[in-house]
Amino acid sequence: MRPSILDPLFAPVTTLEGVGAKLAGLIALALGRGGDRGEPHVGALLFHLPHSVIDRSARPTIMAAVPGTIVTLTLHVDRHQAPPRGNRRVPYRVFCHDESGEIALTFFRAHGQWLERTLPVGETVLVSGKVEWFNGRASMVHPDHMVTEDEADSLPLIEPVYPMTAGLSGKVLRRAILQALDRMPDLPEWLDAALLARERWPAMAGALAAIHHPQSAADIGLETVNRRRLAYDELLAGQLALALVRARAKRTAGRSLSGDGSLVAAVTLAFGHPLTGAQQRSFDEIAADMAAPDRMLRLLQGDVGSGKTIVALMALARAVEAGMQGALMAPTEVLARQHMATIGPLAEKAGLRVAILTGRDKGARRAETLTALEAGDIDILVGTHALFQEGVTFADLGLAVIDEQHRFGVHQRLLLAQKGGGADMLVMTATPIPRTLVLTAYGDMDVSKLDEKPAGRKPVATVAMPIARLDELLNRIRTAVDEGRKIYWICPLVEDSEEVPVMSAEARHGELAGLFGDSVGLVHGRMAGPEKDAAMAAFKAGETRLLVATTVIEVGVDVPDATIMVIEHAERFGLSQLHQLRGRVGRGADASSCILLYGEPLGETARARLDVMRRTEDGFVIAEEDLRLRGEGELLGTRQSGTPGFTLARLEAHGDLLPVARDDARLVLETDPELVSERGKALRILLYLFERDAAVRLLGAG
Repeated sequence: MRPSILDPLFAPVTTLEGVGAKLAGLIALALGRGGDRGEPHVGALLFHLPHSVIDRSARPTIMAAVPGTIVTLTLHVDRHQAPPRGNRRVPYRVFCHDESGEIALTFFRAHGQWLERTLPVGETVLVSGKVEWFNGRASMVHPDHMVTEDEADSLPLIEPVYPMTAGLSGKVLRRAILQALDRMPDLPEWLDAALLARERWPAMAGALAAIHHPQSAADIGLETVNRRRLAYDELLAGQLALALVRARAKRTAGRSLSGDGSLVAAVTLAFGHPLTGAQQRSFDEIAADMAAPDRMLRLLQGDVGSGKTIVALMALARAVEAGMQGALMAPTEVLARQHMATIGPLAEKAGLRVAILTGRDKGARRAETLTALEAGDIDILVGTHALFQEGVTFADLGLAVIDEQHRFGVHQRLLLAQKGGGADMLVMTATPIPRTLVLTAYGDMDVSKLDEKPAGRKPVATVAMPIARLDELLNRIRTAVDEGRKIYWICPLVEDSEEVPVMSAEARHGELAGLFGDSVGLVHGRMAGPEKDAAMAAFKAGETRLLVATTVIEVGVDVPDATIMVIEHAERFGLSQLHQLRGRVGRGADASSCILLYGEPLGETARARLDVMRRTEDGFVIAEEDLRLRGEGELLGTRQSGTPGFTLARLEAHGDLLPVARDDARLVLETDPELVSERGKALRILLYLFERDAAVRLLGAG
């Protein structure tokens, strides 16, 4: 049950004066809560913070006002000039003056009677808005504020500006936010007293009031004590929710999984390459977790081409050594089958029995697999989320490995874990994630990092060049094709678009086929599966030498003898995406290169992005730079990472608070696992306030 103290904040916005159903719909859009999330509640308005301010404190005379700027003028109203009757296109004008000259206040489609009441002839008024000059005369079109001298105090000199949506006026939204502020209850303090004192943070209500009533532009900055306090509240709620999920998972008793090392040794022998230091270290960390009596929850982060799959297979072999089964789950059928093709032969050489189960497996074949699985005749099952479904019963699941974790949520993690009464869990991701994002999405996990490339991998030489030099590049490509080399050519679009002035994959394929004939292939996301497979197979076999593609080849495609990557309009791709694409070459022993073709003029961020690509191949450095250049909002908006976006915290500014929040959350649950102390009860309120209700339900008493 949500504590009753929060009832005023969880009332629908339609309980506010002047907010009906239509306005509630517009507010929902402005708050980014449209769609099926229902009517927004009052508390959501409090967290809708201003992004800038309008400064109305400049009080010049008419003649001293800088054209195009917002000013507040003290004026004497001289006369009204209504438009001719029946001609609504002519504006209504009110002529005023001060000691320096005259100005016309101009209104289109105005109500004359209302203007006569608001701007009575002979009165002195304060008017705020943008001053423009036409034909040597000053004018202000639709002033933002108009008050008499007696009401001067009601004119906001510093006015906050909020993220908006079409059809919603700033004044109406502001009125609703101020009403929400008035409903803010007197909440107990949930932050640690020592932290509050050290950071000099105000109470939450004070921080919200200060940001919604700024006295200057500086008051809404991300680095202010008020904003940092609110950011910390949100981060703490997130970390506490993750810590509760972890505690619940740990409460499901784990088992100690250890073995004699024979199958692990057989797998490494079948692999036939020496392990990198990072691979050995990561496996040792995983093996130590598996041997411990607690359940393992570990994230294995690997940069492009760092060899995660062999580490996962060694971990699965360890589970089989311990007399149990393993599962490897991928987000798509293609990736699941690719895993099967990679690990199947190695596992069989090592004496492991491997099978695959995806949505495509039906009838007798599926029944046969399920029977063998339940009987314990399958050691390792590879598959898609079909592994979650009812009717899939393991004899004894000891380890679940989940690939490309960012496509699966925390709840799905728990679901799979329940399949094996407390199975250990290893999660893998091929996208290097900035440290701060790892904490937000995987705060409930320990992390192993593969930050070395296997021996023999050559660095990829990366250059950036303008599309204007395309002819020069095509000459170099011709030489490469003649030498029998394989080349990827990536385009941002499948087909030509009127909105985006770049060449599509289909059009580029047509041009290159005109130059290089049948040696040019094409693959993109709109092609049918078998068509895509055939195009990739032809490239792999060397029947085509130049493969024009969209980003469908971003993850998991392996053609070791491809050595050149051309990315057209590279300025249109995110850094992490460019890094993933570049990772498709340099996978064999030959020297490789990546050419970033860009359209001019280049923006500042795009230029910085291409510079980072030229400077480093380290995916972890690139991920941090991507976060810095784009901010977490956009990083998350692309669903690259699938981690929860934030309302109040901005990781590029508040990332330093994340480790503090994680440690705070862990410490709280160690000393007060059911959140029953005074601070614990206050923290329950925090979880509800940030809509982490599911986490509260994990508490024994709540």
